[in-house]
Amino acid sequence: MPETLLEAARFICLDTETTGLSPLEGGRVCEIACLSSQGGKRAGSLCTLINPGVRISPEVTKIHGITNEMVAKSPVFSGIAPALIDMLQGGVIVCHNADFDITFLEAEFADIGLKMPQCIVLDTLKFARRHGSFSRNRLGIIAKELGISNEGWHRAMADTVMTEKIFYYFLNKFRRLGARTVGDLCNFQTKKIQEIQ
Repeated sequence: MPETLLEAARFICLDTETTGLSPLEGGRVCEIACLSSQGGKRAGSLCTLINPGVRISPEVTKIHGITNEMVAKSPVFSGIAPALIDMLQGGVIVCHNADFDITFLEAEFADIGLKMPQCIVLDTLKFARRHGSFSRNRLGIIAKELGISNEGWHRAMADTVMTEKIFYYFLNKFRRLGARTVGDLCNFQTKKIQEIQ
């Protein structure tokens, strides 16, 4: 997979909204959105509220706007897991602050006795920290400073759209610096530009 050429790679930008800050403290996923693209063209999408099986506190609702009433009749995670596996399998996952989303998804898959598909994960937060000069590296602020709409910030699809646009901003930048493969993008996550050149 690292040797996959960029034009052949399928990138899945995703975001989750949750009931808390950590699955170890009982937090669960209550919304997920994914946008899949290959060669710059849309390859698929998924967006759904998820019934987390736990209460969403008023404090958390203030952040993302998702209420207990909104998720009451939504599918549980096991109901959307097959579609999510199909989307992720063989792709490259892209998130902003990937450790947060991936930790929650791995916990949700484990809870239903499944393993999350093994994918290379790219993090636009790491790209921003090493190769950006934004006032802050929060998703909506980066988007605004790049001239990307941050309307709906903190809902899964809005955040996924922002993540995808920010990712392609960096992808184009890294291509100009010689990136040709997924492995090259992985290098840009961990090294400064001058270390790569």
